[in-house]
Amino acid sequence: MATLDHKIDFALLISVNNANPNGDPLNGNRPRQNFDGYGEISDVAIKRKIRNRLIDMGENVFVQSNDKNVDGFKSLKERVESVEELQEVSKGKSKDADRYAEIASKTWIDVRSFGQVFAFKGQDLSVGVRGPVSIHTAVSIDPIDINSMQITKSVNSVTGDKKGSDTMGTKHRVDFGIYVVKGSINTQLAEKTGFTYEDAEKIKEALRTLFENDASSARPDGSMEVLKLYWWEHNSKLGQYSSAKVHRALKIKSKTAVPKSIKDYEFNLSPLEGLKVDEINGL
Repeated sequence: MATLDHKIDFALLISVNNANPNGDPLNGNRPRQNFDGYGEISDVAIKRKIRNRLIDMGENVFVQSNDKNVDGFKSLKERVESVEELQEVSKGKSKDADRYAEIASKTWIDVRSFGQVFAFKGQDLSVGVRGPVSIHTAVSIDPIDINSMQITKSVNSVTGDKKGSDTMGTKHRVDFGIYVVKGSINTQLAEKTGFTYEDAEKIKEALRTLFENDASSARPDGSMEVLKLYWWEHNSKLGQYSSAKVHRALKIKSKTAVPKSIKDYEFNLSPLEGLKVDEINGL
């Protein structure tokens, strides 16, 4: 399969209803929020969800979470050591960083998409791979309101002579918000990792179905939804326009002071001469 030979930009619209889209562990797991009050979802969290969707699609993924582990390896190092070709080019006189990066990129779709640093204790070779798919931190269109709820646990965690005291806790949620995820796919880095047009189509499908099999107590089924995916394919390697200009073509503004649903927003997409955009609905 030929490597991707034209630049791609994309933007993803996500709605949140009574859910915690991305908790901040340094702030009591409250939904992430910047200093201006706008909600955020980290690029790391978005990539995790993309990786999970790629696993669901049967793709070979390097960075697997514990609850989405499909090959039984207990660490990234174990997963690397299972590939004989990588071991052959990482020791002694056979050390070859370029060949190592080539094999790793060919083996795992997330490595050739997002890149990866391979540096493990006991390994003679350290290799960094830069991936062509870059994703911004998602930001809400308007400042978000965070509601907090006190909860209690009334069950003993361990067997004891008497009933333990209730444990207090807190759950946080965003009542409603629409977030925008922006990203792009760079052809020069695609050439280095062997990222193909077929890989780009898999990333597109993963974005379109981002919240399938992603439910949790903080994000119940249906509380987070992909509204629309905008997908721009340029006609050259460098692209007709910069990614910043392409992303600015999508303009979203609220029609009410306190938006409560998708109907309270107005979406406008400014045409860019010679650049086609696919508007894809979520599930």
